Amino acid sequence: MDDRLKKARELQQLLNHTEKESLRSLACLSRSAVRRHTEKMAHNEYRQAFSQDADRILNSLAFTRYIDKTQVFSLIRNDHLTHRVLHVQLLSRVARTVGRYLGLNQDLIEAASLGHDIGHPPFGHDGERFLSRLTHAAGAGYFHHNIQSIQFLERIERKGKGWNLSLQTLDAVLCHDGETHIQQLTPVQQRTFGDLDRIIREFHTKEQWNATPMTLEGCVVRMADTISYIGRDLEDGIRLGLVKRDQIPAVCQKKLGTTNGTIVFNLVTDLIAASLDHPFVGFSDDIARALETLKRFNYRHIYKNPAIKRHLASIGAIYDHLFHQYLDDLAAQNRSSAIFTQFLADMAAPYCRTHSPAQMVRDFISGMTDSYFIRQAPAHLRPEPVDHV
Repeated sequence: MDDRLKKARELQQLLNHTEKESLRSLACLSRSAVRRHTEKMAHNEYRQAFSQDADRILNSLAFTRYIDKTQVFSLIRNDHLTHRVLHVQLLSRVARTVGRYLGLNQDLIEAASLGHDIGHPPFGHDGERFLSRLTHAAGAGYFHHNIQSIQFLERIERKGKGWNLSLQTLDAVLCHDGETHIQQLTPVQQRTFGDLDRIIREFHTKEQWNATPMTLEGCVVRMADTISYIGRDLEDGIRLGLVKRDQIPAVCQKKLGTTNGTIVFNLVTDLIAASLDHPFVGFSDDIARALETLKRFNYRHIYKNPAIKRHLASIGAIYDHLFHQYLDDLAAQNRSSAIFTQFLADMAAPYCRTHSPAQMVRDFISGMTDSYFIRQAPAHLRPEPVDHV
């Protein structure tokens, strides 16, 4: 080993020592990372384990496809609306800020933040519901984007080889559900990969589910998920004329603010203050109640607003068409089908041996971008974008 690499290794050891000395006692240290498959450390490797995880996720094909995935609003010609890629960046920033002040491992937080929504199918949560109905009917279990994120990162990326990410990163990705309101999260006992696999198998049988992360870092990511979308979605709703700023409930205006910037700042500030020196991550009582009120407000005026659901029937019809078309193509061994040419080509043999046709179709469709999904549909099913709601 030349002198430069020797110094790099020494730097890794110094960083590990610095973590132990500077991070909170309940933080997850990088040297605690556990991988499913033991890796022989390369002679020139100087990165810490969770930093490696973040780099692997950032360089995945699934991460690249974030750029054309729906967050809330789709098929509207407005370049200022939030897409999935921006949500992921916002979450990463919010979560790392909280983690810094709580003395937690920012590399683990970043890795989980970057990977948390990789399993989202085309057209967001509406697409998730359509795909779940189809997979369940086909015997492949209910579809959950959290679980699908693990599927991509462990079994699909790198032509079926996966990235061999750490258990702690995968656990935080699996348990990130920011849609479920909760005031406080305390990490569960330590898990194994066997526990992770058991949870995934169990939740494939449930239409709705919830799980608590095994690390404080994972708890931060889950709380930051809510912080990063709640005010941003409100701003998008105002921009589209779905709601007016003075309609925001009074308790939310008083406790959280009326703009995304103030809402994020107040939520982050409270989360830090209420979590310092505690074995949990959570909001104060007043802020938690205000946040729950704002969530209900957004659901009523934005997420469930019929004005943004005009394309829903078309999207559902495309899901039905593509799912059954690809199942037929697999049964007929139609090698010219996109599922062969764009997905299964050169896929590692273990993936093909261990996945049913319905699971393969699930994996192919859920990885599509919005625009690719529409391009695969017959012309008569393709919806046209609109200029306003």
